[in-house]
Amino acid sequence: MSIDLFNRKKTNFVLWRGGASEPNPTVYITKVSSNNSIQVEAFGEFPLHQSSQFPEVWEVSAEECGLVDGQVYYYWFKVRNTDPYNSGNSNQILYCTDPTATTVDRRVLAPIPSEEGGVATYDPASIILYQNGILTPCDPEGKTVTWTWDTTVNTLPSNNRLVIYELPTRWAEIGQDGQIIVGIGTYRDVCSLLEPEAISSNFCDIEALSKDKAHLLELGINTLELLPPADSDDNLEWGYGTANYFAADFDLGYSEAQKTPAASTDLAQLIQVCHQYGIRFFVDMVMAFARNNPYHNINFRDFYLQWRPKGDPKRDPEQGDRDGFGGDLFKYNYWVEGYHPITGQKSWFVPAREYMKAYMAHWLEYYRVDGLRLDSVNNVGNYDFLQEFKNLAHQLWQKRGGTRDKFLVVGEELSVPMSILYQNRLDGLWNEKFKQIIRQVILGKNAGGESSFEWSVRKLIDCRNLGFTDGSQAVNYLTSHDVGGFGNERFFNYLVNNGVVFAESRIKLAFVCLLTAVGIPMILAGDEFADQHDLDISDDRSNRKQIDPVNYSRVQEEWRQRIFQYVGRLVRFRTSSDALAVNDTKFIHVDFYGGKRVLVWQRGNKADNLVVVVANFSDYGTPPGGEYKVPNFPATPADKEWKEITQDRIIPPNWVGREGIFPWEAKVYALV
Repeated sequence: MSIDLFNRKKTNFVLWRGGASEPNPTVYITKVSSNNSIQVEAFGEFPLHQSSQFPEVWEVSAEECGLVDGQVYYYWFKVRNTDPYNSGNSNQILYCTDPTATTVDRRVLAPIPSEEGGVATYDPASIILYQNGILTPCDPEGKTVTWTWDTTVNTLPSNNRLVIYELPTRWAEIGQDGQIIVGIGTYRDVCSLLEPEAISSNFCDIEALSKDKAHLLELGINTLELLPPADSDDNLEWGYGTANYFAADFDLGYSEAQKTPAASTDLAQLIQVCHQYGIRFFVDMVMAFARNNPYHNINFRDFYLQWRPKGDPKRDPEQGDRDGFGGDLFKYNYWVEGYHPITGQKSWFVPAREYMKAYMAHWLEYYRVDGLRLDSVNNVGNYDFLQEFKNLAHQLWQKRGGTRDKFLVVGEELSVPMSILYQNRLDGLWNEKFKQIIRQVILGKNAGGESSFEWSVRKLIDCRNLGFTDGSQAVNYLTSHDVGGFGNERFFNYLVNNGVVFAESRIKLAFVCLLTAVGIPMILAGDEFADQHDLDISDDRSNRKQIDPVNYSRVQEEWRQRIFQYVGRLVRFRTSSDALAVNDTKFIHVDFYGGKRVLVWQRGNKADNLVVVVANFSDYGTPPGGEYKVPNFPATPADKEWKEITQDRIIPPNWVGREGIFPWEAKVYALV
């Protein structure tokens, strides 16, 4: 499928749906040189022409502007301000970033228009390269994205074998004086987690990020999900205030070792490295609201709701209970007739829907991402749009040669509304209920509202007991990036806050549950070695929950390294096990006698390829040298033997189903 707006932009500067035609919108183009300081040289300002066929399309050809082949240009659109919150703005004239700019440079900000009414926006420059008659996406130095070494999509893991690593790009390290130093984990720093030859730029003193180390390869995950990688104004936060949807985040492409930023090529290189190691790349997309997006000024009415308090007669019904968290809520039910940016035809459509679809198409085609995570779909507030979005994403994926079993569109809604899945609006949901249940059973308690401990564990291990119909629909996790407020904090902190002195055994037990349960396991970066909070995040409304970083300095601590190695064995087993790739689950033994809480579950649907988990959620332990017998442990096929995965050891035949257990311990047995 060809996106018509993208085709127009190959030869023209295009402003789609400008909100005011007086004065005539223009494109202001400059050239930039960078020696010891950035030098901006004006190239020219050119009026945009209003299309006779589509009056809401304004454009001017690169040829008409007299661009020079091989030259990088910085540009802005000049428009009349449409911001409804700024009283008296009707006479304001300003320069704005291109709403579909593929690269921005935050070192160079928009000038103030010279005419009366000119005001500053501080919008970053849009960047483009004019090469062979084509306006080509590039970085400030003119470097373009290439996919020379990329693999084909059929080499990537299928949905039922994924282990996702959710990675904030704000990291920390422990300084020589013990002080916590917070910084940005750039795309190049992330690459050092994957590529043994790569060295972290901003965190080069941390062993886990040094040469010959590849933390994520050692861990064994096969899906990387960065917190929103699209450009935002956020600095040292997690990027949920997206501003420029089509551009890779400027700060994440500008490490301490770089003379010039390279966000788009660095991100493309990171994704290519992921693919070379058989790792899928999910993009976290914020579609309910935006912060400082150019359309706020260019055409607020068509794209955004003006927030009004309840009871205000002018309050738009579409606002409902949606929360923009200080940003602008998109209008997803505002229909217009005109130029459709996807098809290029005249039709009825919703501008914000098509803007978000074009954003998604760009990331699928330009950055070759392999899955989508949609943030806060309750605040998107439109199931019809979600289904349109998901369906188009699958069409574009199939155009790349991908199959349905290797692509997902997953939504985050913490109430876990099953209707989204039953109505086929999305492929999957974050399973917040898994987090809530594991945090109770790991303390020996029933899940909230659950009548029995046994059924708490049954719902934990088999998401079909919660209403899901397939494991690929549920993304399970111990902790997510939403760490604000008691009960949501990092898993290690949660245990400590609940009086667990020796957390190692319970963390290991929790990871056994996560990695043997039906569903897609997701690990918040740092949980795999029991990272802890470096900031006070007790206030769930504070922005501190969006700046508390992952601290790879801790991974080398002895007890944390034990957890990391333990989790790594489980992750590698999860991604390769046929028994864990199917939904089939059966509880074969439950023992609550004499203070014990021992449950045994079996995964798999073939007698010669089973996984059996013996999990002890209590202080009970067998005496030294003693045994705990599982009376109906599966028979051992003649040509097989049992291996205990967490300790990587073969079980002697006479000890099968009879090994002792320690308090708060799990053993994972597989036929090999």
